[in-house]
Amino acid sequence: MTSTLTQPSVDRAGPARTATAPRRRTRILALPEARWATAATALFLLALPLQLTGAPAWTWGPLYALAYVTGGWEPGWEGLKALKEKTLDVDLLMIVAALGAASIGQVMDGALLIVIFATSGALEALATARTADSVRGLLDLAPSTATRLTPDGGEQTVSVEELAVGDTILVRPGERVGADGRVLDGASEVDQATITGEPLPAPKEPGDEVFAGTLNGTGALRVRVERDASDSVIARIVRMVEEASETKAPTQLFIEKVEQRYSLGMVAATLAVFLVPLAFGAALDDALLRAMTFMIVASPCAVVLATMPPLLSAIANAGRHGVLVKSAVVMERLGQVDTVALDKTGTLTEGTPRVTDVRTLPQSGLDEDELLQLAAAAEHPSEHPLARAVVDAARERGFDLPATEDFTSAPGIGVQAVVDGRTVAVGAPARLLDDAGDPVTALAQELEESGRTAVLVMIDGLPAGVLGIADRLRPDAAATVVSLTKLTGTAPTLLTGDNARAAAHLAAEAGIDDVRAGLLPQDKLSAVKEMEGAGRKVMVVGDGVNDAPALAAAHTGIAMGRAGSDLALETADAVIVRDELAAVPTTVALSRRARELVVQNLVIAGVFIAGLVIWDLAGTLPLPLGVAGHEGSTVIVGLNGLRLLRESAWQRASGAGSS
Repeated sequence: MTSTLTQPSVDRAGPARTATAPRRRTRILALPEARWATAATALFLLALPLQLTGAPAWTWGPLYALAYVTGGWEPGWEGLKALKEKTLDVDLLMIVAALGAASIGQVMDGALLIVIFATSGALEALATARTADSVRGLLDLAPSTATRLTPDGGEQTVSVEELAVGDTILVRPGERVGADGRVLDGASEVDQATITGEPLPAPKEPGDEVFAGTLNGTGALRVRVERDASDSVIARIVRMVEEASETKAPTQLFIEKVEQRYSLGMVAATLAVFLVPLAFGAALDDALLRAMTFMIVASPCAVVLATMPPLLSAIANAGRHGVLVKSAVVMERLGQVDTVALDKTGTLTEGTPRVTDVRTLPQSGLDEDELLQLAAAAEHPSEHPLARAVVDAARERGFDLPATEDFTSAPGIGVQAVVDGRTVAVGAPARLLDDAGDPVTALAQELEESGRTAVLVMIDGLPAGVLGIADRLRPDAAATVVSLTKLTGTAPTLLTGDNARAAAHLAAEAGIDDVRAGLLPQDKLSAVKEMEGAGRKVMVVGDGVNDAPALAAAHTGIAMGRAGSDLALETADAVIVRDELAAVPTTVALSRRARELVVQNLVIAGVFIAGLVIWDLAGTLPLPLGVAGHEGSTVIVGLNGLRLLRESAWQRASGAGSS
């Protein structure tokens, strides 16, 4: 191990790095809404006892006035901006009601309205901030700086944004990796559970890949940067999460449209409540007080707040468990799914092909080890997943791979290279042989019937043997299929480009009956459109470029994040970051729970508004009680929605499909 890995330079261009994780929980007073609400409450509590004990008005009047200003200026300003855009905002209605109460001598009641309204706004802001905190708990992983090694052996502490592909960084014990890259020197164990979901630290040594934000163990590593900070796994996740705040669920948009009409109707009704009693001889103060009370209790604050907290809380809870739902629209749509289509490779399976069988032909004169060694040497320059499987199998057996010459690759056919003076070809049996002999055909069919992919190895133009390669089913695949079937009432469909035999064998292991194999991307798209044409709301789960069209066309698309292609990640509506397939049905169940809470909130809000309005019109509703009832209902629906932030909500959703 080099001295660079063991001795930090004394000329470091910055302070020593620490392993301290970024603060993920927003302090209450860090929010301006909370500070203004606190100030308004403090001023109100100072003024109230002075007024109640009969102190002169000049002692408590200014305090009430300051409470009006501190608690009401921000919602009032937002309301005026909305009015400029010809939109009647609830915030402005509350401020008008408070000023109206003050104008008829109910200064304390108006101040109480301001305080409660400001506190309600602060609680909403806090809920939103805590939601963002929960998501950032998954995302704020990458450190802000990294130790870059200079060509002369020195060190520089630089911002991770300054790192370029090809730079070498030093990761000391206990530090977080500053960029996606590959280990050049050193050995350690890295906790990458936040990215891959692996419960145990993964051993890292030269040649291994590491991800930005993962936590290094006791060793030191030199890492070559392979991705810009803007293209790292963490950065891509951040970009997707940013989209979550840009859209709203259809229910919320509908409520906002209703809110505009409702607010206009409420203003007209308030004027009627004020003018009609005056026309029949009522006192001005009584008529104005009743009208102000009516406007307060009839305002749709609780109705507007009924939708977003449950959906945002569900997004935050899912984010903590490695599921990034891109928007509240998606979270709502997930609960509507009644049909599921699953990709095979990388979704139901681990996505890492492995050599399971090595079969030699008698006339080749080779044993299994020699056949595998020659095939691996020929495949070594190739980047194809099956080629990597062959090479990995040879390395696992401890083989040294001979050098290759004249390497060529033909897409869809295979590879060819000269190894130790012999021409070795590796590829699909049907493509390498014009007329396959009986031994080759029998071996290939035997392997394919057992769910393997058959790969033919030819030496100097003659068949030498066949390799069997298969992808392993994910451990939670069968349980996920059962859960999705119970949730949707329909068994999932398998859509794959793999051969029919391999697909059928794996589907049988997973418990899937409807198998559609050998599909091109357009075929998967057609299958999804066919299901949706039959009135189904389809959720597609996939990971590859070939899944992207189906992901885009589906009612909801979910991508497996660990090995998912960029196109699949961008097209999907949600991403399973940790590649835990069981999180799919759990998220669907969580979405359904969120929709239930939205309905509960709408009922609660409707009951409060109807009851308070009837009380005000049929009797005499005291303004403070009307304020408390209205704002209390707003707080209740907000807190009810936040129930989905609890860990128990995820646990209950996890058991919903398996119960």
